[in-house]
Amino acid sequence: MAKVKQKSALGTINKILFIIFIVLLVATILYVSLSSAKMPPKEKGEFVDEPKIEEFQAGTYGGVKFDSVDDVVNYYVECFNYNKTLTATYDENGEKKTYYKLLGDENLVVENLLVEGQSNATINKLVPGILKGLFKGAPKGLPPAANRDPVYDIRDDGPNGTKLDQKESHLTAEDVLACNVVDNKDGTISITIQPKAQLLSMADQDPQGRFFNVLGDISSTVESINVLSFSEGTIEENFVVNYAGGTGKIKVDTKTKEIVEADYEMDVHIDVQHANVAVIKNKSASLDIVYTNHFPASDEFLKESRGITRK
Repeated sequence: MAKVKQKSALGTINKILFIIFIVLLVATILYVSLSSAKMPPKEKGEFVDEPKIEEFQAGTYGGVKFDSVDDVVNYYVECFNYNKTLTATYDENGEKKTYYKLLGDENLVVENLLVEGQSNATINKLVPGILKGLFKGAPKGLPPAANRDPVYDIRDDGPNGTKLDQKESHLTAEDVLACNVVDNKDGTISITIQPKAQLLSMADQDPQGRFFNVLGDISSTVESINVLSFSEGTIEENFVVNYAGGTGKIKVDTKTKEIVEADYEMDVHIDVQHANVAVIKNKSASLDIVYTNHFPASDEFLKESRGITRK
């Protein structure tokens, strides 16, 4: 039987970017059509990268001693790397497959959509329907992850066109803004990590890119949208993508170092300035993206998304 070619991680990222752009373009056009009077844009506040989780406290949790943030990150990396060596057998539409033992789901939500600094109730009601029609989540390994199959867990958008193997974490203590550990009193501990903020995060090249499934370079995707241009400035100046505030909470069985549950939330804020959309000129828009992964994925998600059942 011929092998089915796996979708590249870059193709998936471009799909997500197109979804974001479509939402922005539709919102801009609708806003101009629905607005009877121009409202003054809301003033932007100064951005501050600040912890959203409790501060780390040195101590022994679940029998594991953590004296520093370095200890927490090193333990997380060790558990991450070990769990990406674990596989399981699945049935995918009648075919036997070997995927990661721990598979998660994915979901994408758009929030705080503003055009010219203003929110519009009609547009906000339409956005969920647009997303539902465009974004279909798929099972994935622990992020950063390009695939559910270890063989294909490789991104093709690394530095200078290199490929990035995602089976090992390269996260360091320098990447972490805040973290903490909780003893669950049942043989497991929960580690929560918040990486430092990053503008235009690149896979495996910065704090966000070493922890989440980031979007990477957006320039080529923006340039490929024929109806979108800018009245002044460059793409990099007018399309600002800020990753900040996202966290990952990982529950680990300390006896085996298996990750038994995990929730990752990547928060991204996008600001667009001086955008020309068809005949609409020099508009601004912004939105927040909340991209989440939950592990383990439910049987229902595996079945409905890709026809996968656990053996």
